[in-house]
Amino acid sequence: MRRSIGRLSAAGIAILIGTAFLTATLLAGTVINRITTDSIAAQFADSDLVVASSTGIDQAGVAEIRGTEGVEAADPQVLRAFELVSGSKRTYQVVVPTASDPRFEAQELVEGAMPARAGEIALPSDVAERFGVGLGDTVTVVRSVWTPSAEGAAPGAGAPTEEGAPSEDATASADTAPAPDDAAASADEGGDAAPSDEPAPGEEEPAGTFVDTNEKLTLVGTLDDPLGAYAQVGGAGVLSNDDLTAWEAESYAPGESTTAYNAVLVALAPGADLEAVRSTVTGSLGGDTRVWTSAEYAKDQAAQMTGGEDVFTYVILTFAAIALLVAALVIANTFQVLVAQRTRTLALLRCVGADRKQLARSVLLEAVILGLVASVAGILFGIGLVQLALTVAGSMDLGIPLPSVVQVTAVAVLVPLLVGTVVTLVASFSPARAATRVAPLAALRPSDAPTLSSGAGRVRLAISSILVVGGAGLLVLGVLLGQQGSAEAGLLAATAGGAASFVGVLVGAIFWLPKVVSLVGKVLTGSGSTAKLAAANTLRNPRRTAATSTALLIGVTLVAMMSTGAVSARMSMNSELDGRYPVDVSLATDGYDEYGGNQPVELPQSTIGTAEKVDGVESVVPLTATSVTVPLDGNDVTFLARGVDPGAATALSRDKKAVEGLAPGTVVVPAGVAESWDISTGDQLVLTAAPLPEDANPEGTPATLEALVTPMGGRALLVTPQTLEGVATGAPVTTAWVGLADVNDAASVVPALQDALADSDLPIDVTGAAVERAMYQKVVDTILGVIVGLLAVAVVIALIGVANTLSLSVIERRRESATLRAIGLSRSQLRWMLAIEGMLIAGVGAVLGILLGILYGWAGASAALAVMGDVTLAVPWRDVALVLVVALVAGLLASVIPGRSAARTSPVEALAVD
Repeated sequence: MRRSIGRLSAAGIAILIGTAFLTATLLAGTVINRITTDSIAAQFADSDLVVASSTGIDQAGVAEIRGTEGVEAADPQVLRAFELVSGSKRTYQVVVPTASDPRFEAQELVEGAMPARAGEIALPSDVAERFGVGLGDTVTVVRSVWTPSAEGAAPGAGAPTEEGAPSEDATASADTAPAPDDAAASADEGGDAAPSDEPAPGEEEPAGTFVDTNEKLTLVGTLDDPLGAYAQVGGAGVLSNDDLTAWEAESYAPGESTTAYNAVLVALAPGADLEAVRSTVTGSLGGDTRVWTSAEYAKDQAAQMTGGEDVFTYVILTFAAIALLVAALVIANTFQVLVAQRTRTLALLRCVGADRKQLARSVLLEAVILGLVASVAGILFGIGLVQLALTVAGSMDLGIPLPSVVQVTAVAVLVPLLVGTVVTLVASFSPARAATRVAPLAALRPSDAPTLSSGAGRVRLAISSILVVGGAGLLVLGVLLGQQGSAEAGLLAATAGGAASFVGVLVGAIFWLPKVVSLVGKVLTGSGSTAKLAAANTLRNPRRTAATSTALLIGVTLVAMMSTGAVSARMSMNSELDGRYPVDVSLATDGYDEYGGNQPVELPQSTIGTAEKVDGVESVVPLTATSVTVPLDGNDVTFLARGVDPGAATALSRDKKAVEGLAPGTVVVPAGVAESWDISTGDQLVLTAAPLPEDANPEGTPATLEALVTPMGGRALLVTPQTLEGVATGAPVTTAWVGLADVNDAASVVPALQDALADSDLPIDVTGAAVERAMYQKVVDTILGVIVGLLAVAVVIALIGVANTLSLSVIERRRESATLRAIGLSRSQLRWMLAIEGMLIAGVGAVLGILLGILYGWAGASAALAVMGDVTLAVPWRDVALVLVVALVAGLLASVIPGRSAARTSPVEALAVD
């Protein structure tokens, strides 16, 4: 083994990288679980107990907890969200009440004090800085208050919407979108729940509306969240408990239930027995109430967030397994060559009495030692990588609690050590068997390089054929199931079929891969004798050539598959979004109110000018809007109607059919609305200006229009501006349609547009195909980047295998290379021969991997995305070209060191008989 250290180095590096990847994955999973648990536990600060109930704990239950012997303080966990306004700046801010006991306070004061009375607020330091406010300044909180309808008023709230029932969308104020009440306080985060009682059949909902009211508050403190208790919701402000309680009471309509809390924090009195208090509270509240310590509750909540499974670690371990599989191929190749090179040595050992078992054990022992040493090095390297990542992340302000030192667990050490050793041992089984077949007479023959080996057996061929054919059938079944709407079953079948067929391809590679290399080699023979020699060398040992190309084939196939699936998903999503939204971007003050029923709010003229100046915006078209009623099924149903110039609408629309036929005397009806109300093209609809709370007698003349049912997205009706002006005189501009110069730049243009409109005096709803396209592009690109980065580890190991194969082939072909030199082959030609050989092995593996990856990517996209509609299959040409170039360059670089070694050897020295 000491004489073969250089030859074993590549195999050692391969297993080192694989075990380092595995170690880093396990440690990263531990760190992520710890961060998740710590951030949840931070919300409970220094509380002794947490009382939790899935059905909620009401005010009476909180009072009972406070009255329990041994309890010094108890606060329900409350998170609320309100719109925060200061000047032209506004945001939605999560707030919590002032804690009754310092042990419940998860945040620290930077300056000032916590709110002690009504009319005071404390904000996170970054929010105060962004708003440009300091201690003593005034900020405005916008909250919704239930207001009963006035007697005899024309209620927007009580009128049927186009769904035929009163809608909150029809009653919310038009000044601002409804606050995401409790959106940040999910049960998983231990927040409180405020369920609303639905009216019983036959009962009428109370007539009234939610009206926005402004509360002027004084900033009395700024906060820091050192442990990231509220990092998931962007930080939390603090309100006085009096304000929050009063506002809570005014936020319910008659008949709605009062708040019930999912969790109550408990602080014990000095000397109180924790277990006694736990038992008393559990018995007094009954039901599904459970009493935890804060650490226990945090672990339970973290487990619920992941479904009790460490999904992240499992996913990454899949990629670690791929890397180790590729490493096993490299190791098997290495030992096969070593056994072939030691044929005379092994035969001499047989001559002096060594039996077959001893020879096998010697090879296996060598593999075990290599596996142990490389695994230990990989574990240390993996620990170092995670520690480096924590050090770098700790120097950045990420807003989450990070451990400063990696916590090494027994699992993170023992599992990689065991896996690395076992993988190396298993990979050496075949070479060990080959060692036992060496005959003693082989010691009497000259040590020649291995020649063309025989093909594989019929059993391998049969297994490969069954897997490929059966897997292909499952792939087709998965695609068909996906097209029938069974996305989950289709994806499962396609995944199983892809895995089975890919294993079949790998098992049968020995049959077809050398033939492909031979075919490519024949094409290259026209470029000279050097290329002909290189092609011939790849065929001298088809098993080794197949194994080396297969190692690269695995990584490249998976990279190409993910890239193809991602670009197909992106193209399919783009087509779906083009049908769902009429234009790239819509700027509206009433975007959330496409059911009508609210007083229209005019879009500031400055908004249109600001949007036009954003780079990447090609055109901006204003739309007027008002609420109208349409007689349907015996009721006057309220809709939002928009007025737009037909020519401008056609120019901007992503789907020209959506606005086709729009003209004076017609009304475009979205297909979804038409289906709900059984409206067909050609039907006559009467549009009348709807009475609204602030305009009970609107001016205008009802218009009878011909319906045009189109694939327009949304719920609003579309008419010409002249028609809308006749129906409702003075209808304001509430919306602007924005067209982008290049929709593929949505990921950069949309954020720039949103930033430009951030200082608007009114909240502007930014929606449209480009907005969701930007979001999807970011998600898809991020996921793809992570996956390709993980698969890159397997590709790197495979490229190490290419270099290893070339290095070992140079060693075993020393006499052949010397002969070539002796008959006139120059050193540069010898190096070029090895370079072509390396590029041929890497190139064939890459090309075949790309083709397989595209096929699997298309099948997966068809199975998973068919439920959305038509699937657009695409090829990621840029990614494909990049993978191919990287493989060829890597194959070329892998030949540099072996080429120099072969060129330096003297022909006379190499021709000497061993």
